[in-house]
Amino acid sequence: MQADTDKTLRLLRTARGQIDGIIRMVEADRYCIDISTQLMATQSILARINADVLKAHLEHCVAGALASGTPEEKAEKLGEIERVIDKLAK
Repeated sequence: MQADTDKTLRLLRTARGQIDGIIRMVEADRYCIDISTQLMATQSILARINADVLKAHLEHCVAGALASGTPEEKAEKLGEIERVIDKLAK
């Protein structure tokens, strides 16, 4: 199973629209808390997209490598996941 491309693109376009709106807010010197609220909403959408993409990667790429890959492929896929977890933990 791969990530739902349509859903991913829809969410990315929503985030892009929010960022465009945030730029307009900053340009208009809007209230800081309002800008911060919109930034957090955009971060939330991006986190959701990332979670979906990573879940699809685990279910498709990692599971496939573990089921039928070489030992090197298995180690590579597990290493990728470890590096992502490290980045998320920061």
